[in-house]
Amino acid sequence: MSASLGRRALAELIGTAALVAVVVGSGIQATELSRDVGVQLLANSLATVFGLAVLITLFGPVSGAHFNPVVTLAAWFTGRKGGDGMTAREAAVYVPAQTLGAIGGAVLADAMFAEPLVKWSTHDRSAGHLWLGEIVATAGLVLLVFGLTRTDRAHLASAAVASYIGAAYWFTSSTSFANPAVTVGRAFTDTFAGIAPASVAPFVAAQLVGAAVGLGLLAAVFGRPAPADAPIVVPHGETELAPSAP
Repeated sequence: MSASLGRRALAELIGTAALVAVVVGSGIQATELSRDVGVQLLANSLATVFGLAVLITLFGPVSGAHFNPVVTLAAWFTGRKGGDGMTAREAAVYVPAQTLGAIGGAVLADAMFAEPLVKWSTHDRSAGHLWLGEIVATAGLVLLVFGLTRTDRAHLASAAVASYIGAAYWFTSSTSFANPAVTVGRAFTDTFAGIAPASVAPFVAAQLVGAAVGLGLLAAVFGRPAPADAPIVVPHGETELAPSAP
């Protein structure tokens, strides 16, 4: 299907909101059902895996299902010379939509569980090993997303990306935020999935570094893309982002 930039931005806003609602809501539910932190993290990660897979499947045909500023910026960066990828204008619309959606999703999750609608998180996540975890998580995500596109397997993104995020919950020290918009949104809730506002900027900086590392690995492993490659998460309609869906 073909969608206007406004509809694509709306899909990104709703999709990111739903993703954060899943992450925050499942975290709240987990802490209410168990006092075991391992069980809480397991429940949170499983809900995120299932929710993310569904959201990519649903919104991918409309917007590409980025739900993540680093994916959007990487899509713009890799496609900027060919003229057939994401434009700066499109990226400038996507990123605020994703960020607003993430904040809205956190507020929605709090509302569903009768938590204060906005309460800044007190969960401090300021430590070098956590920033390293974010670099690793984000680099792997970027490499996966664009590696699938380079190898004409973007149709596997819903399962592959969700599986990677689920694994990264457990193998990274930071539990794999890997998403600046989601990071900002999670600062608005003082619950299991929250992050203290003071920890947000270093996390986002680490994520941007991770995106650069991921793009470097992409170039090293897969080489330069063919001019017709469309830097997207999943195939979607014949819009400015994807003149011809793979």
